[in-house]
Amino acid sequence: MAGAETTSQAVGLRRTLGFWDLVLYGIILIQPTAPMPSFGVIYREANGHVVTAILLALVAMLFTSISYGRMAKAYPHGGSAFLYVGKELHSSLGYITGWCLVMDYILNPLICTIWCSRAAMNFLPGVPYWILAVCFAIFFTWLNCNGVETSARINAGIAAALGVVILLVLIAGVRWLMHAGHVGSKFYLEPFYDPSTFNMGGLMRGTSIAVLTYIGFDGISTLADEAKNPARSVPRAIVLTCLITGVLASIEVYIAQLVWPKGLAFPDIDTAYVHVSGRMGGPILFLIVNSALLLANIGSGMASQLGAARLLYAMGQDGALPRRFFGEVHEKSRVPRNNVLLVGAICLVGALTFSYQMGAELVNYGALLAFMGVNLASMVRGWREGRLAQWFPMLLSAGGLATCAFLWINLGSLARIVGTIWAVAGILLWVVRRKRTVLPARKSVGSSTNLADS
Repeated sequence: MAGAETTSQAVGLRRTLGFWDLVLYGIILIQPTAPMPSFGVIYREANGHVVTAILLALVAMLFTSISYGRMAKAYPHGGSAFLYVGKELHSSLGYITGWCLVMDYILNPLICTIWCSRAAMNFLPGVPYWILAVCFAIFFTWLNCNGVETSARINAGIAAALGVVILLVLIAGVRWLMHAGHVGSKFYLEPFYDPSTFNMGGLMRGTSIAVLTYIGFDGISTLADEAKNPARSVPRAIVLTCLITGVLASIEVYIAQLVWPKGLAFPDIDTAYVHVSGRMGGPILFLIVNSALLLANIGSGMASQLGAARLLYAMGQDGALPRRFFGEVHEKSRVPRNNVLLVGAICLVGALTFSYQMGAELVNYGALLAFMGVNLASMVRGWREGRLAQWFPMLLSAGGLATCAFLWINLGSLARIVGTIWAVAGILLWVVRRKRTVLPARKSVGSSTNLADS
């Protein structure tokens, strides 16, 4: 009996994570430097109103984080968007949500490959971009094929180092502004609203891209099985993580907008924040920020590629994808090598054909659809539980649904076309595989009927 108790205790997950552990995990997952890689793209699309775009995206994400918290409370044993949508709305809608999230998993290493290649060009300006893109795609794939993983301690160390980098940037930015001479109050308000460049359509387009800053906060819901009092701690941690990310991101881009002269083009739009750092802190800070973000994106690219491969493996094991290819594990490395190679090939082709902005918008395409699904699921659950007595939580979820839908509409037309093609492909795959599982049953029924007739 004692041996059986020991075995059951060893298998079960221990509830050791407190509220602040969950918040720290969420911040590490998102990365404290989240707005830096996409700063230049948002700046261009929003006509310089990056702070406003970040704050508007925060509104949509806060509504959504509240819905995530409500659903995590309803399903405290771990969960994600496709689980919530599948349970509350319909299993087929849950599948579509999960399929769109697969695109996010695959495209995350792609945009990391693009950004790493651009950042490496700041160190190796004579090397063509395509050579660096090939090198990084092969590097990520080779490491993952050999079972090399970044540990939680390494990820926490990277997050701490990025926190130091942010502190250095803020100190350098404040010092630069102190020596900038006399400027009026208008100068400090222009990052929020500049009438000479303001355009509502451009701001909304920039806001739809700024959602990338917050991607990852929903990952806290997957730790419900290891959290103390998950019904209370997980929802609060999701909302607070989203809020901290928004405030910190706004400060980072606010300083950058003040330092960079209005109307001056960036040497490279994808690594614009690195060049802003060089302006405020000189070559040393340029080197520090470029190196830190390059290291962070290498770690993120490796982890996200392996995460995508494992998700495809799980779908192969469940029969959602062909098991013979996607459900195989390499005997020596114990990793789904077929999937790692497939994701690596997609990253290589994508890095040579897509821009960073295109990849970011496609990531947001899937994320915003998933967020809309969670908000709708939260509304439906509120109606089932208390009808009009749940009007306020339902109103918050409706706000999340409306804002996410509005941002989704403001994504680039090409991103919406490509994303819709991916979604339709997933639906067709689901229909085909469903028919394959139904047809044998129908055949057996027909056979028994013929036997009875004879």
